Amino acid sequence: MKSLPGAALWVAGCLALAACGKPPPPPMPPPTVGFVVLKTEPVTLTTELPGRVSALESSDVRPQINGVIRRRDFVEGSVVQAGQVLYEIEDAPYRAALLTAQGQLAQAEANIRSTQLQADRYRQLVAINGVSKQDADNADAAAAQARATVVTQRGALKTAQVNLDFTRIRAPITGRIGRSLITPGGLVESGQANALATIQQMGQVYVDITQSASDLLNLRAAMSGGDVTKPPPDSAQVQLVLPNGAAYPLEGVLKFADVTVDSTTGAVILRATFPNPNGALLPGLYVRARVIEGVRQQGLLAPQAGVSHNERGEATALVLGPGNVVAQRIVKTDQAIGDKWIVTDGLKPGDRLIVDGLLNLGPGAKVNARPAAAGS
Repeated sequence: MKSLPGAALWVAGCLALAACGKPPPPPMPPPTVGFVVLKTEPVTLTTELPGRVSALESSDVRPQINGVIRRRDFVEGSVVQAGQVLYEIEDAPYRAALLTAQGQLAQAEANIRSTQLQADRYRQLVAINGVSKQDADNADAAAAQARATVVTQRGALKTAQVNLDFTRIRAPITGRIGRSLITPGGLVESGQANALATIQQMGQVYVDITQSASDLLNLRAAMSGGDVTKPPPDSAQVQLVLPNGAAYPLEGVLKFADVTVDSTTGAVILRATFPNPNGALLPGLYVRARVIEGVRQQGLLAPQAGVSHNERGEATALVLGPGNVVAQRIVKTDQAIGDKWIVTDGLKPGDRLIVDGLLNLGPGAKVNARPAAAGS
């Protein structure tokens, strides 16, 4: 019987002989990756910015005279026409004032004839020394004063007529009127701070869009350098995203950029107009506006699947070098266009960007490369 140490040596020897007889495993093949070849193409630049809806026209309804509201002549929320009577103020005091002004004008006009006749007679008498020159001058002055009084009374009559007309408070513009802030029996005053109601024209609306002044300056610099051109005039320049995430179905047109920068926010206001036939865009509504800023003629687009970030937060991409050896690039991106990034630095046309098989892949690895499937 073999001793235990001898038996252990015999077993180990048998295992070694068996291992020597087994062939070594074949080497692992290089990993297979998919790539796309980068190229330049015209790229439409868009940006999404916050905006706020405002009415094309808005007017507060205010009284021009003092008085008590006798009646309201409109339905809240309805469309009113310019010149339509909205409120009636108690007009009895103003009718009385008009009659008084008419009587005073008639009295002044009657006084003209007597003073003028007296002035004419005194002018004849002064020639034969029938009256003094002073009396004749006084008669002429009285006649002139009577004529001036008529002018004054005509003005007073006009004022009384205007005040009587102001007892009917009319719509200054055509539009949809909101809720009434006064009821019949309420006292109103000329120049009061609170409006009686507000009318807004909403068939077409403004959208005031806020953009960073630095972004606007960068865009203008790119246009000056020729990298970016203005969009064609017939292109849809602005689209809206409503607060619920839905896209507004009608497109707007960018009108102008404000000439000043807000000192508190460092932003400028861009104003666009939008048709609003169904009244879906309400004044004061906050929206997101997609603005077409221009066209980058030599834009380089890289699929987002091929761009990642390192531990320093830098955007990186893996490309195929000579002999299908992987190389890493630090890249700079501008903005996303669909599922691609606009690359401004780090990549160039003709680079083979790896978009498939990136798991556990690093710089210096040799790979088998194939064109990536469309849409990668």
